Amino acid sequence: MSKRDYYEVLGVDSSASDQEVKKAFRRIAMKYHPDRNPDDQKAEEKFKEAQEAYEILGDAEKKSAYDRFGHAGVDQNGAGHSAGGFGDVFGDVFGDIFGGGRGRGGPARGSDLRYDLQLNLEDAVKGKTVQIEVPTTVSCDACNGSGARKGTVPVTCDTCNGAGQVRMSQGFFSVQQTCPKCHGRGKIITDPCGVCHGQGVREERKTLSVKIPPGVDTGDRIRLSGKGEAGPQGGPTGDLYVQMHVREHDIFARDGSNLHCEVPISFAHSALGGELEVPTLSGKVKLKIPSETQSGKLFRLRGKGVSPVRGGPQGDLLCRVVVETPINLSNEQRELLKTFDESLNGKSKHSPRSNNWFDGVKKFFDNLTG
Repeated sequence: MSKRDYYEVLGVDSSASDQEVKKAFRRIAMKYHPDRNPDDQKAEEKFKEAQEAYEILGDAEKKSAYDRFGHAGVDQNGAGHSAGGFGDVFGDVFGDIFGGGRGRGGPARGSDLRYDLQLNLEDAVKGKTVQIEVPTTVSCDACNGSGARKGTVPVTCDTCNGAGQVRMSQGFFSVQQTCPKCHGRGKIITDPCGVCHGQGVREERKTLSVKIPPGVDTGDRIRLSGKGEAGPQGGPTGDLYVQMHVREHDIFARDGSNLHCEVPISFAHSALGGELEVPTLSGKVKLKIPSETQSGKLFRLRGKGVSPVRGGPQGDLLCRVVVETPINLSNEQRELLKTFDESLNGKSKHSPRSNNWFDGVKKFFDNLTG
């Protein structure tokens, strides 16, 4: 029976890079590996087919021969049976699936932790030192983190001889896996500590001081090295990542290094102009409103924004004025507004945008009827 095209087997095209070929093989191998599909003949066949395709397409010389002559260009080498060098490739691809990428014969590293920190905008912009309480694990005092009862020590694993890895053979290939007996540690605890039950760690809540630099924003994080969970059996400690979440502000909205706010002004103020006080994160400032200012006008206050945490110029504060329509008018106020409106008498010089808009509407309908 003729073989399937190797590119088709891996689901890539002939222009795929080495990394794309490797990624495709990895995906298929993870799905159909015999260890994950025991007693599944079809899965094993798909795995071997992908393995054979990767052996060719993952080797520059073999790939070149295959591209020129097809299967005939590589079958003479016994594709799928020339194991020279393929074990290294196989181990590289599967290292983190079966534990090969972990340190051999040593205790595992403790887990990293994440702490979600809620900040208000002022603290995020100016910076602050905060105290946080984190549930974590620390080294067991009773056994000094070894996991073995006091007065005893772990013994070398007799399955892997302390290497933490074993090589398993299946058919014409072999793969290095984490030792199933010692789980990659290379040591066995025969007499576990009664306090930590052989884990070498115990639970504890830590209070930590975290310095928040000025300018952080949602999505930024601070890494505290060695403040994560303690590693089992004396392994190295993981890290703590403090994730920033900046709460919404009642007045300001942040956009990178700039701040935005809306400033309501009265109709009279927008028409006549004047000064008003607007807030910034560093105090109040005077904002000059020119006469005849339209609703939506944007005013920029330079240097009143945020200094970026990674450096760069300080941002600006952008104030958008919104003309507020008065409500709850008295009868006298209504009459005054009517008198004022009549005094304008639809003159275009007072309402140029309105007149231009109505002129445009008239032309639109004239074109429709014309």
